[in-house]
Amino acid sequence: MQLIDIGANLTHDSFDHDRDAVLQRAREAGVTRMVITGASREHSPKALELAQAHPGFLYATAGVHPHHAVEYTAECDAEMRALLAHPEVVAVGECGLDYFRDFAPRPAQRKAFERQLQNAADTGKPLFLHQRDAHDDFVAIMREFEGRIGPAVVHCFTAGKRELFECLDRDWHIGITGWLCDERRGQHLRELVPNIPANRLMVETDAPYLLPRTLKPLPKDRRNEPAFLPHIVEALARDRGEEVAVTADATTATAAAFFRLP
Repeated sequence: MQLIDIGANLTHDSFDHDRDAVLQRAREAGVTRMVITGASREHSPKALELAQAHPGFLYATAGVHPHHAVEYTAECDAEMRALLAHPEVVAVGECGLDYFRDFAPRPAQRKAFERQLQNAADTGKPLFLHQRDAHDDFVAIMREFEGRIGPAVVHCFTAGKRELFECLDRDWHIGITGWLCDERRGQHLRELVPNIPANRLMVETDAPYLLPRTLKPLPKDRRNEPAFLPHIVEALARDRGEEVAVTADATTATAAAFFRLP
């Protein structure tokens, strides 16, 4: 398999002691390209630095996650725009809304989201989106930018049938993670993934989070990493009733086209 992990938080400090080894294991597992998630003022520049250190293998996003929405000042906006000018930065985000934890006030989340959607409109770069327990507000804000923004992927999709179909009806892409491998929370997702068109489906680990619970043996530190992406693809193929190679090839082609990777 030649796979693209569209969402890996490799700037996370849990990778500081062995990041090069993590990248090597990913290569050996068939992960040929990765998009490193930029989700804050601190980590978006680090994502770009990683991408620049590994040309052709790593790419980056630049954005501010809704958990950090209060940091989205005018100065922060200027920093994000400067990052987005780099060719290694292939998407705006991670941005969106998260009403599940409410780590930032909802008005601040909505304002930060709108400003980043404007960045996408101005740069023409695709969107790497986060939504949890905020679907209706999320759709309403996205609707305000219809016709001005390019492609969008709802990363780490975990919601239900109504939300999935509304996303698909708007031509958004869907990112699937190891949530699919969680027998406690992922059963509904297993039933939904056959409905996602192949040209709208991508895969990601969201490392170091969301370690697939069906992975055997589980790593002692319970840290997820990109080398486990084939396990997610195998689970996805099973639930879609496809050969693994079919799912692998389709998700890779979709990701390469979406992020305009060479």
